Order: sequence, then C-alpha cells, then structure tokens
Amino acid sequence: MDFQPDLRVTVGDRELTATWVDGAPETRTALEDALPVSGDAIRWGDELYISASLDAPLEDGREVVPEGAIAYWPAGEKLCLFWGPTPASVDDEPRAAAAVTVVARLEETAPLADLTGGAELRLERANEP
Repeated sequence: MDFQPDLRVTVGDRELTATWVDGAPETRTALEDALPVSGDAIRWGDELYISASLDAPLEDGREVVPEGAIAYWPAGEKLCLFWGPTPASVDDEPRAAAAVTVVARLEETAPLADLTGGAELRLERANEP
C-alpha cells in the first residue's frame, strides 16, 4: 500500500508532508474546516507558530511533544510546528511553553535543520493542487 500524506506543509521554500494523529478529533475537525491556513511564523527555538483561531478545546494536552509535531494551543490561538528543542526544553526534546493538542506529525524534519529565523508557514490538504 502506498503512503498517502494528509497535509502539505510549506515552510518558506521547503515543502513537507504530514499525517493526522489519533486522539484529537475536535481539533482535527476544526483544522480541516479551516484549511488552508497560513501566516508569517514566529520562531521560538526549533518551533514555528502562527495565529489560528480554531473552535477546539485542549485535547490530550501535553508540553513535551514528538519531533515533527503539528499542535494547536487553544489558550493562545496558535498553530505550532516543532522539530527540535525550544527555550522550554529540559534536554533535546521539543517542548511547548504550555500544554498543546498534537493533531498531526511531519513525515520528516531534516529539511528544517538549517532554517534560520522565521518563515511563512502554510498548511493545506495534500490532495489540493
């Protein structure tokens, strides 16, 4: 069976793919309804975030997230992309400043390793032109 990504994630000139994760049905539905979403991302360590107002509660909230996590922070209305340590990290784990809902995960994060500064961040359905 061929792999089919759910999302196309563009970070500056880098194109990545992501898949939905289980455990956040309300956030996933809210994000799917809002797609495409984009904005000039603010960088915080190896995290980028954009403003995104989704009608979704905190689901399975956590601060330590997997590398490549795409997460929503309902309290701050931010959509976040993590690929490495942030100023809140204890070791090298990606860590949010507050509990977030992980809704999707990048297939690979290596293209983000040399990213400097912020960038435009865009999420859209993978099957859209």
